[in-house]
Amino acid sequence: MPPRSPLPARHGLSAAWLRTPDRSPEHAWPTMGDWLRDRLPEFVDVAGMLEDERFVTGDGLAVRAEDPYAPHQFVWFHRDLRDEPEVTAPIHVVHRDERLVVVDKPAFLSSIPRGRHVRQSVVVRLRAELGLPDLSPLHRLDRVTSGLLMLATEPRWRGPYQSLFEHRAVAKTYWALAPLREDLTLPVVVRNHLHKERGSWQAEVVPGAPVNAETLVELESVVDGRGVYRLTPRTGRTHQLRVHLWGLGIPIVDDPLYPEVRDVEVDDFSRPLQLLAGELAFTDPVDGSPRRFRSVRRLPVSAYA
Repeated sequence: MPPRSPLPARHGLSAAWLRTPDRSPEHAWPTMGDWLRDRLPEFVDVAGMLEDERFVTGDGLAVRAEDPYAPHQFVWFHRDLRDEPEVTAPIHVVHRDERLVVVDKPAFLSSIPRGRHVRQSVVVRLRAELGLPDLSPLHRLDRVTSGLLMLATEPRWRGPYQSLFEHRAVAKTYWALAPLREDLTLPVVVRNHLHKERGSWQAEVVPGAPVNAETLVELESVVDGRGVYRLTPRTGRTHQLRVHLWGLGIPIVDDPLYPEVRDVEVDDFSRPLQLLAGELAFTDPVDGSPRRFRSVRRLPVSAYA
């Protein structure tokens, strides 16, 4: 791990860092500028960032293009962020204390800064809005899924609460809007093996493999000819609920991936996935108190509320 960054967070994001390796015959860089140009992708304007003194060493001094190459040198900088379509729906803070923040996030807002979604992520927005620079999520929630996300206020609380999710000690309840099937007997427990290849859009069922995904599916009510399904996952595989309902012949309304991948523009918020992470319940690992949180949203979810 690097030492403490000399640069403050910007837009809720900590500075990026690089470390120079030992000089070797294969990599002989006369200057720090040569190393940075070789180390960073071509689309990064290294020359401009050097001129603007945006690379700094651990003591906060600017790295200059002509500085002699120095091995084992940490260099910090802030990345340029692209313009992102704004997700205008609010992030509802359901609960906040010294250890935890529980929010009800809207569809299309990423949980963490990643890829094309950096500023428009729960972590980046709330670090700034709540004044919590070390805020970090304790579990995953897909960008297109609405509902509850739990975050730790400081690094010291991550371990105790993250272990709850690792040991499946958090009871999660989701609700989904999906078609009705008169020939489908409910409740039903779906059990199979799910696998998602890196770089693939969809997860797939692997016949005959050991079970690694299990979901209890119940029909709770009927709204405008569609079913409101209560989903209780007993595991947490990627896209588990979406694949399980698709496998039952009742794919979730406005799912952009199942049964077919739809080509959706990054700023198209017109059809949010009708899946809501509705409840979280657990015994607090720090003080032993019972905890239960419920989403303020209801189905059908909107991208603008």
